[in-house]
Amino acid sequence: MTVPRRIARVLLGTALVGAGMSHLTVARKEFRAQVPEFVPLDPDTTVVASGVAEIGLGASLLFARKRRRLVGWIAAAFFVAIFPGNVAQWMHERDGFGLDTEEKRFARLFFQPVLVAWALWSTRSGRRRLRG
Repeated sequence: MTVPRRIARVLLGTALVGAGMSHLTVARKEFRAQVPEFVPLDPDTTVVASGVAEIGLGASLLFARKRRRLVGWIAAAFFVAIFPGNVAQWMHERDGFGLDTEEKRFARLFFQPVLVAWALWSTRSGRRRLRG
């Protein structure tokens, strides 16, 4: 694994662990603003469950060795799965995390694909396989 990929993976893993911890503590109310109405669980239960998932994903990004690429795919899928929460926050004009205008909430939607790409790129080995 190249040094830039390793740094990106460690940064993403650390960010996920931090975000997951904040789901369980100081930012619980803020995260509840992102839970879409169609989620069948209580919003607080959803926030706690997603926080635990983020901590697990972050730790896996930091410490997994043999299954690093799989963890990257799982993290990417997680970012796709939580995207409807960002859309719901924008559509229903819910403030949270300083996203207190329609423009800020809308601009945030474009960061989710960056997270997906980051998870996938940072967990690739960077070596090209020769065919033939």
